Amino acid sequence: MEAFYHRHDIRDNVWTLLEPHLPGQRGQWGVIAQDNRCFIDAVFWVLQTRAP
Repeated sequence: MEAFYHRHDIRDNVWTLLEPHLPGQRGQWGVIAQDNRCFIDAVFWVLQTRAP
């Protein structure tokens, strides 16, 4: 991850716990995700800013 963080970004220690439980990883059926962390950060941004 880049050197700067925003309020909505997932911290590294939380991401380490969350990442193995997300779909789209190698060895699983379906498409391999491009960037699960970016997607989860975006979801948190929408929830925290109440963006429509």
